[in-house]
Amino acid sequence: MPIPSTAPIPQRRLLRDDVYRSIRDAIVRGQLAPGEQLRDQELGAWLQVSRTPVREALQRLAQAGLVVAEPGRMTRVAPENPGAVVAARQIAAQLHALAMRLALPKLDENDASEMEAANDWLQTALSDSDIDAAIAADDAFHQVALSRSGNALIPDHLEVVTATLRRAEYLHFDSVKGRASPEQHGQIITAVRAGDPDRAVSLTWENWSALTDVGVDDGDV
Repeated sequence: MPIPSTAPIPQRRLLRDDVYRSIRDAIVRGQLAPGEQLRDQELGAWLQVSRTPVREALQRLAQAGLVVAEPGRMTRVAPENPGAVVAARQIAAQLHALAMRLALPKLDENDASEMEAANDWLQTALSDSDIDAAIAADDAFHQVALSRSGNALIPDHLEVVTATLRRAEYLHFDSVKGRASPEQHGQIITAVRAGDPDRAVSLTWENWSALTDVGVDDGDV
């Protein structure tokens, strides 16, 4: 199993969540490719932890659909599953739309400006073909409403599906970068500034639900 070249989180002992995020991110970025066999001992050596938190992380990743465990045999990175990408987009669209609905009464000009800055960052990242920056910028844009929604359960539930979506975007970035969503983000910002909840929610839903083809034929951030 090739070990990812990126350095692990610089801590002597990692919390189990740190182990989970490290392995998850390596899968999402394609450093651990679909079908790759995952060995507890090698992952533990990479992250400088015992097998226990590695096994716990792999169980969580299996629940999220990123890892396939064959009892008594081996654990592998899950292959691409176009149906899972579509299902994840549907859930993400509903949850992000709900977050926008809850957040909008609280959003002010500072929030709109923060969304605008994230959208500018996204546009630049796409122009530079910088997938890490593009995904970080897209996350930053949507994080504004998530943070202001007042519902901490929404990000928790999004965690399960977002990794599936982001992996599809990493694996198909050549398709993603040509059809990304800065323009639609701009329309959302306009609706936020106008205090138009129905339009802001509808646009947010469309921004996610219309993009179900990433990992199927083509896609978008």
